Amino acid sequence: MRVWKFGDNIDTDAIIPGRFLTIYDPAELARHAFEGTRDEFRLNVQKGDVVVGGRNFGCGSSREHAPLSLKGAGVEVVIARSFARIFYRNAVNTGLLPIVCDQADLIADGSEIVIDLTNQVIIAGKGRLPIEPVPGFLNAIVEKGGLVEYARSLTEVPLCTESRR
Repeated sequence: MRVWKFGDNIDTDAIIPGRFLTIYDPAELARHAFEGTRDEFRLNVQKGDVVVGGRNFGCGSSREHAPLSLKGAGVEVVIARSFARIFYRNAVNTGLLPIVCDQADLIADGSEIVIDLTNQVIIAGKGRLPIEPVPGFLNAIVEKGGLVEYARSLTEVPLCTESRR
C-alpha cells in the first residue's frame, strides 16, 4: 500500500472542494479529490493506496462527498492521529476504513506499508506502529461496503412492519 501523506487539520474542503458538491458519483468525485490542495493525488492515486493524515483529519463540514471521493479514487483506508468525529463516521458509512494511529507522523509520504488489523499494527519500514482497535460492528459495516449495504445484508431483521390499517 502506497502512502499519500497529509498534515494536521485537513478539512473536507481540501479533500473535495465545495464547487463539486453537486456530484454524487464516487468515480467522478475522485477526479477532483485534493484538487487545489495536492493536484498530483487525483492524477496519480491508484487502487489500494492509503491516505495518512495528522490530527483532526476531515474537519470542517459534514459532507459525505469527502470520503466518497477517496473511495472513488480506490483508497480503502485512511490513517490519522485523530479524525473529526463526523468524518470518521461518514467514512465508515461509505465503506472507507478510518484507522487511528498515534504515530502516523512516522509514516513517510510515498512509502509502502502493511496494515495488520489482527495484530493492530502498521508495518512501515522496519517499524511497527500500534493502531487503535477497530470496533467489530464498524469493521462489519466497512466490509459490507458501507452502511446501506450493511443494512441490506440484515435480511433476517425486518426494517419496518406493516401493522397499520
